[in-house]
Amino acid sequence: MTIPPLSQQIIEDACEWAIMHGVAFRQSDNTARHCPFSIAPMTMEREVYEHLRRVTPLITKLISNVSEDHDFLQSSLSDMAQADPFFGRLMALHQQAHGCADERLNPARQPLLLMRADFMDDRQHGAKVIEFNGIAAGMAPFGQRATEFHSFMQNQWPETYKNWLEDQSATPAENQGLTQLAYGIATTARQVRADFNEQGKPVFLMVVQKNEDNVYDQHLLEVELQKQGVRTVRRTFEQLSSQFSTGDNQRLLLQDIGAVDVVYLRAGYQYSDYWAPELNESICCHTLSQTRLFIEQHHVAVNATFSQQLATSKTMQMLLTMMPASEYARWGLTLEEAELVKSVLADMKPITSESIEWFNTQANKQEWVLKNQGEGGGHCVFGDDISEQLSQLKPEEYDAWALMQRLYPHERDVPTIAVRDTQQTLVTDLVSEVGLFTAYYQGKPVTELDGYAGYLIRSKPASENEGGIHSGKGILDSLVLID
Repeated sequence: MTIPPLSQQIIEDACEWAIMHGVAFRQSDNTARHCPFSIAPMTMEREVYEHLRRVTPLITKLISNVSEDHDFLQSSLSDMAQADPFFGRLMALHQQAHGCADERLNPARQPLLLMRADFMDDRQHGAKVIEFNGIAAGMAPFGQRATEFHSFMQNQWPETYKNWLEDQSATPAENQGLTQLAYGIATTARQVRADFNEQGKPVFLMVVQKNEDNVYDQHLLEVELQKQGVRTVRRTFEQLSSQFSTGDNQRLLLQDIGAVDVVYLRAGYQYSDYWAPELNESICCHTLSQTRLFIEQHHVAVNATFSQQLATSKTMQMLLTMMPASEYARWGLTLEEAELVKSVLADMKPITSESIEWFNTQANKQEWVLKNQGEGGGHCVFGDDISEQLSQLKPEEYDAWALMQRLYPHERDVPTIAVRDTQQTLVTDLVSEVGLFTAYYQGKPVTELDGYAGYLIRSKPASENEGGIHSGKGILDSLVLID
């Protein structure tokens, strides 16, 4: 039987629900456009999901402890830092912050790790990590909203929902991405305020990009924090460069606001976030990156610290993948925990003249993806294009890149309808990426779910390489489980 396309009534209902619930991007003329979404959720075996639930907090514990091992970060990432100018700058800032032999002079910042670990459930190898996001690890609000949206569809348009569901016995996976992330941040903010024996509302500062279009996801988090008794403030690095000062006991003070308890960076993962043309600097981006350093020199909870950004880099992912599980003991993991983490790490190889030779002569090129250190979409090279890219690299650039096992997730058994810009498209080869959120403060879980904080599902046609909601062909999705 062929299922007719959705009626205009259903499409309008769905798009208006999305806009009304903040699931949108801001346009340049200040109007809003709804996020692209799927009309029904993806299916995953409960066992696979439970495995990811169990392993992701362990990954966060590992990354959290690695990120506080400053000598290890400096020694293990030095080659990559020379090959990648942006990470070179981060390493220099990290060294500036932590390079003092006198422990008492090291930065006073308190690490709050808000992380999203992204997985794909490979047909052959099972669920594997694509990457760790430790800075600007956003979209937990959109993740929770997508789950709520599919619940709305199930209640309002049950026939439509059923028509596009893969398995009628599937049940929704609970998703408190927004509320639990806010809970972790609010708990941390109150803790910092208590460190100073201060009363009143804790203050949360979000560092944002200028003219950001992904503002609604950010505002949803702020509204939830306000509900949980936290005052929220938004600033760009440029604004902050002249608005900070230091109070007693390394308290971070913000002009016209007062003491700040948590700083959350939704900017800072690319050079352009630190570039202020009117400053006319001899060293690009010096002033604004020093603003970030200034934050870390204060007793304030920070996500992401320089350390966390380095510890979630592709090169660190590769080093941890290549390491025997027993070595994780130095960062507080038992062998059993380490083996669990290793079970979800996909093969990675460094770029050397030997690995290039191997790739060009022996490898199955479709089984690998070439990645640089970039965050977000557009930083991956696939298949035959890899040899071309490798041939253009200079040897001094090798350490900025890595080969990673390419993942081929299950395609959805049932076609789905993707809705983008109020238009529907039938997608017959949809695959999904699963991002699990965690929140840890000073190495300890700070959510009501032992550090876990919900999930984000992004789906895309298998034929498309770029799956970002924001920058690629991805659509927002949610998760149902089958036994």
